[in-house]
Amino acid sequence: MSQLTQALTEVEEKLRSLLEEVSRLKPYVQALEDENTKLRRECTLPEKETERVIANAEHIQGVAHDNLVRLYQEGFHVCHLHFGQPLEGDCLFCMGFLRKD
Repeated sequence: MSQLTQALTEVEEKLRSLLEEVSRLKPYVQALEDENTKLRRECTLPEKETERVIANAEHIQGVAHDNLVRLYQEGFHVCHLHFGQPLEGDCLFCMGFLRKD
């Protein structure tokens, strides 16, 4: 056999091996794509639902801030340094924490 024929035979064998590997990988890739599609569907909220979740989060943040303001006005620290301890005068940390920008 000539070198050219031998090289061609080797290329054909490598190509056959690669095609077999691709055939084995196809079902795995399909399963991954199906799972990815399923997960995207589960994670994606409709636009109306997204707006409702955002509005609810903003409401909760507002209520939480109002509760902290109320606690401070009732005489308790809301800063991380002395949270829940009784106030003795004004606390710059609490006031800075409660300031809305």
